[in-house]
Order: sequence, then structure tokens, then C-alpha cells
Amino acid sequence: MKKFDLNSNLQAVYEKFPEADYRPLIGITGNHAGEDAALRDPYYEQVVRAGGTPVIIPPVADESVIVNTLDHVDGLLLSGGADYNPLWGGEEPIPKLGGINSKRDLPELLITRLAYNRQIPIFGICRGMQTLAMAFGGHVAQDISATATIKHSQDCHRSEPTHTVVIEPDSQLAEIYKSEKASDSEKTTILVNTLHHQAVDDPGTQFHVTAKAPDGTIEAMESSEHKAILGVQWHPEWLGKEGLKLFQWLVYQAHNYHTAKQLHQRILTLDTHCDTPMFFPQGIRFEQRDPRILMDLHKMTDGRLDSVIMAAYLPQPKMGEAFSSVAPHTARFTPNSYANNIFDQIEDIVEHQKLHLSLARTPADLYEDKRKGRKSIMLAIENGLALEHELANVERFAQRGVVYITLCHNGDNDICDSARGCNTHNGVSTFGEQVIREMNRHGIMVDLSHAAEKSFYDALDISATPIVCSHSNCRALCDHPRNLTDDQLRQLAAKGGVAHTTLYAGFLRKDGQASILDAIDHLEHAISIMGIDHVGIGTDFDGDGGVTGFADASEALNFTLHLLRRKFSEKDIRKIWGGNWLRVMAEVQRAISN
Repeated sequence: MKKFDLNSNLQAVYEKFPEADYRPLIGITGNHAGEDAALRDPYYEQVVRAGGTPVIIPPVADESVIVNTLDHVDGLLLSGGADYNPLWGGEEPIPKLGGINSKRDLPELLITRLAYNRQIPIFGICRGMQTLAMAFGGHVAQDISATATIKHSQDCHRSEPTHTVVIEPDSQLAEIYKSEKASDSEKTTILVNTLHHQAVDDPGTQFHVTAKAPDGTIEAMESSEHKAILGVQWHPEWLGKEGLKLFQWLVYQAHNYHTAKQLHQRILTLDTHCDTPMFFPQGIRFEQRDPRILMDLHKMTDGRLDSVIMAAYLPQPKMGEAFSSVAPHTARFTPNSYANNIFDQIEDIVEHQKLHLSLARTPADLYEDKRKGRKSIMLAIENGLALEHELANVERFAQRGVVYITLCHNGDNDICDSARGCNTHNGVSTFGEQVIREMNRHGIMVDLSHAAEKSFYDALDISATPIVCSHSNCRALCDHPRNLTDDQLRQLAAKGGVAHTTLYAGFLRKDGQASILDAIDHLEHAISIMGIDHVGIGTDFDGDGGVTGFADASEALNFTLHLLRRKFSEKDIRKIWGGNWLRVMAEVQRAISN
């Protein structure tokens, strides 16, 4: 019997501790009819049954409202409803187009794209699945009656299944509905309801089809980029326990997202290598979401990435050639002045965005910036060519704030031989030995990414402080001279150094068809050889780094989500996301006073 007594109902709450029972916040896009924003009961009831906390998102196209909404939700449910205006797909309406809902179109397309940027789990139902296609370059058929051979708009109650769909194996949907008796290669058939006259006929490149009706109508699709995004054409909110499975999937993914989001609030995340400054001559706008670069303030914010080390990359001319011969934008510079010009431009960017960006020199600077809500940039040099054979430039770069120098690039220089060189010095040169000792003296980390094996071992013997490989993978998984052998990994760890997995596809797989899963495989192999205290991530964004699932800085959180799925602990993730690197940096910088 209901108690019509507020205090007794409050007491029932006070006798528990509901705050300890966190239930992921699921934002549900609301319908709009007449003057009302509305939502059918089964949507939010299924979310509650699945263990989530439903909130209705009204159809509002204000960008700030959408962004602030997404800052709080852990999952997004795109609900069903009326047709899209075909003009969003560049088409004129056909006679059989149903009623459109202009109030919903733009708000839902915007929120879907922005949620995708933030790695928020998304589940689309009917119109919601069509929203996914419309938002990402797919195509929705305005009416399927000409191709359908079964009825897709049932007359009976919505809770009654009226046809079957066949689910593709090796998909998230198959995992949700897989029978205990079914093998991984078998297709699964389930019963669904059907309440539509439109359907996705092309999912676009970011999705793949995972279920079809007997007449070939596409009934489900999911992310082809290893993300928690799923759409179905039927209405599982009406299908009781069978439909509940999909809502449980969403709530589970939302819980993981919430965990990753909270984790990124607590830990410092550092990407140890990007080449974004290469694009400065194009007039990039770091404070905007600039499509020409993979690392900018927008993408760092979306990916909840705190800090990045930006390298002044210097291409290596052939022996006897001038530096100006390697690229048009270097024509008016010497190697040293080019590096300093890059640093000047980074300082200008920081100065114009000083409320949101800061230059950092030490681990303490990074932690202070995080506390104050700023992103951090650190400076590095990729190719010791920038020293111009003058030891005094080591000290000058140290004073400028350079935290590491990659001794060489793709070609031997006056410091050492490259992995892609011709063994000019048989390892580190006499001058190179002086450079390493001078870097030790001034607290600059010695980076051996790109170095030949002999150079690597020579530097390991010469350096009085641990060395680093800011962006290098494992040769055992991809036989490439740029990658590190297991023995190199062991010796590096024995001397206290770190090797950071990079996202250059050719260093992850010989065929170059790499994804975020391959990057994690390399990371896990390095851990198996070196231990958890000697690994990290250096993306090489804007230096040809970037793979499916971790294609730019906005997808940094997706990397954490995959680490959580592989049962990495918070302590380990903290180490991977820069903790190990900062330990080495602190040790190298302490050597200045010794």
C-alpha cells in the first residue's frame, strides 16, 4: 500500500546510502509534438531497469547547452520518432515521405556528432539509428516499400515481435544476444517488432551492418572504429526482457565511460610526442577544432588529455646537402633558427590562450596546470641537427625549456647513426658522446627513437641518466628497423628508462592496417618484457601517427576505455598515461644540481 506521508518516504531513503550506488546518467533525446517535448514511458523505464539514471534531453540546438549537457551524461540514447527532412542528406522529398520533425533534426545531429567526439557511448533506436547514419555520411532511404518484401510497420501492439533479424557474428550485437550453445562463427536469429517505413541503406564508413531482416533491410549497425556505438531499427523499449539486453549494454558501456572520465580527472595524462608544429606554416588555429591537425585545444579537451610534448621536427638532409634543401618552409632558416622559430610560435599560441594553455618545463608545472584547469605544452626537438654541431646550444635549448632531444631522425647526422641510416659512425659519434653528457648536465632527456641499434646501446652506456624512446614500438610484433627488439626493451628498463608506444600504422603492423587494438597489443608486449613501470604512449600525431579508434587527440579517452576493458588498474593506467615518463624526467632534471 502506498504511504501518503512524505516523511516516511524520506525515511526510506535516509535508511540507505543511495549516493554509494552510482547509476550512470543516460541522456535520452526527447520527441517534440505540437508545443510539447515528450518521451514514451518505455524508453526511460528500460533505462531504469537496466540500472541507469534517465534524463530527458530537450530538442535544443544551442551549442553551449549541448556541450554542457554532454559534460554530465555518461551515455546517450537516441530515441525514435518522425522522419528526417531529406535536405539534411542533400535530397528532395519523395511523395511517400512521412511527417518530418524539424524541431529535432539539427539538435540531434549536433548532439550525436559532439557525443561521438567525446567518446560517449551511443545507442540509437529506429530514427536514432538513422540519426547515426545522417550524422556521419551514411544514407537513409526515405521509403523502403519498393524494396521491402515483408511488412515493416505492424498493426499489432508494439510489444509483439512480427519478424526476425539475423545478426552477424563477431559483433557487439552478437555478443549481447549470443546463445550459450552458439559458436563464435554462427549467426544469431532473434525476433523483433517493426515500426518504420524508412531505413538506413548505407551506414557510411564509420559503421558496419550487423543485422538484416529476411528481405535484406538493414536492421542494425555499430561502430567500425572500436567504439561503443550501436543502432537498431526495431524498438527494444517495448520488448521486455529481450529488449532490456540492449539497454543493459548501454548502461554497462556508460558505467565504463564514467569510470574513465573520473579517472582522467584524477590522473595526469601526457602524450610524449606530437609533430603538430610542422603545420604551423599553414596558419593552423590551435584554439579551434582545426581539421588540418590531429592535436588542438578542442581535441585535447574532448579526449580529456592534459598535456603534450610538441617536437620541433627537423627533416634530415643527405650528407653534403644544405638544410634548406629538405623542405620549402625551411628555406630561410638554419637548423637552429628553425627550431627556435617553432618554439616562438608555440609561445605565441600559449600567450593568446593563457587562460587555457601553459608552457611547462617540469613535472611540477604539469600538475599545477592540471589543478588550475589548463592544458600544458612541453617543448622537444626531433633531430639533434638543431644543435648545429655546437655544444653550447644544448644549454641554450635547456634554458628555453626543451625537455628532450631525439638524437637523430631518418638519416645519420653528426651525433649518431639512424635506424634508416648507413652506419656513418658505427653508433654514436665522438661529438655525440659529448652531446649526451652535456644533455645529462643540463637536465635534457636523451631520446633514442629513430636511432640505430648500435647508437641505442652506445647511448645507454654513455648516459648517466635513464634514456627514453618517446615514440617506438616492438619489433617482435612488427619487424621494422624503427622498432625496438626485446633485448633493447630489457636493457632500457634495466637502466630505468621508458619506451612509449606510438600510433604510426607502419610500426604497428607490416600491412599498415592498424587499429587501437594493435597499439594496445604493442603496449602489452612491452609490459611483458619491461614491466609496467617502463611504458607509456607517444602518439606521433601530425607526424603520420593515428589509427582507427585513436585517430586524433579527441580519442585519447577511448584508449583508456580499452585499457579498462583489458582490466588495467587505475595505478597502472596512471603510469601508462605519463607517470613513468615523469619519474624519469624528474630524475634527469634532478641531475642538474649534482
